[in-house]
Amino acid sequence: MTANIQNYSHKRYNSLTGEWVLVSPHRAKRPWQGQEEEQAQDERPAHDPKCYLCSGNVRANGEVNPDYKDVFVFANDFSALQDGFESFSIDNGLIKAESEQGLCKVICFSPDHSKSLAQMTSKDIQKVVHAWQREFVSLGRLNHINYVQIFENKGSIMGCSNPHPHGQIWSQSSLPNEVDKKDKQQLAYFKKHQTTLLKDYIAQELKLNERIIFENRSFVVLTPFWAIWPFEAMIVPKTPQKDISIIPNEDTVLFAEAISVLTKVYDKLFNTSFPYSSGIHQAPTNGQTNEHWHWHMSFYPPLLRSATVKKFMVGYELFASPQRDITPESAAKTLRNLSNSI
Repeated sequence: MTANIQNYSHKRYNSLTGEWVLVSPHRAKRPWQGQEEEQAQDERPAHDPKCYLCSGNVRANGEVNPDYKDVFVFANDFSALQDGFESFSIDNGLIKAESEQGLCKVICFSPDHSKSLAQMTSKDIQKVVHAWQREFVSLGRLNHINYVQIFENKGSIMGCSNPHPHGQIWSQSSLPNEVDKKDKQQLAYFKKHQTTLLKDYIAQELKLNERIIFENRSFVVLTPFWAIWPFEAMIVPKTPQKDISIIPNEDTVLFAEAISVLTKVYDKLFNTSFPYSSGIHQAPTNGQTNEHWHWHMSFYPPLLRSATVKKFMVGYELFASPQRDITPESAAKTLRNLSNSI
């Protein structure tokens, strides 16, 4: 099987979403004639007086940031979701719409404008993890909030409008599309096997040891078998946990270590501040037990062959199905080898 999937076109099944991805490993062997450029070094000051996220500066809405020393969380000045209005719906044949209420927050990882997670220590990243936990719990307790999405867009090519190290937290009244798919898949698996899908998946991956990038006592970092992006990765707790609020406190620094290792490896891959979108998928906050959920953090980086050669979802991928040339196994091997030098 291993020889076949490394040499011949095939589909891989994403057990978390119930969807397929086309893999074309033979295409990675073709000569590369794409664009290659030198990447300008991204040097930033520790404090930028023009940055609306730096401590002490004035934000776009006129509010002044406090002189924060580690993590700072505030309500997004340009929130994509609103609350406090009367719910409505439209149901007119094929024309359907429903109101969506929610709250959006910004989380500054560090007061140091020049840093990213890759430059922060595990102890400092642990403070970010603790902030994620607090926000997840406080937002999830609100009656009209049924899901909390934690994510980060890093780099201008991922749509990040400010280089200051930060992420976002969007909370809303219904389940987003990707979470809804994973909720259904994990529930069906749990009903059939009485264990979480990711617990069994991680056990299989650890046994095969083909896509593992890094592991510590409590977490595994791997390129998933069904990865779509060239150097996609996922961090998963070895013990089933429905959401990040129940990570044992002694394990939060191990989660931070996993994030630190992966982001450092990414920066070493093409010797650049590696762009990506990352996000944590976890159980809804709908008051149900959700014992079928096993939270995980995914990283979707767009770089393909260098700091300037990007992977875009175009053509077949836009109109048919996701497709990749570099196999998850070869990507994981590259990242794993880099992790050994950290």
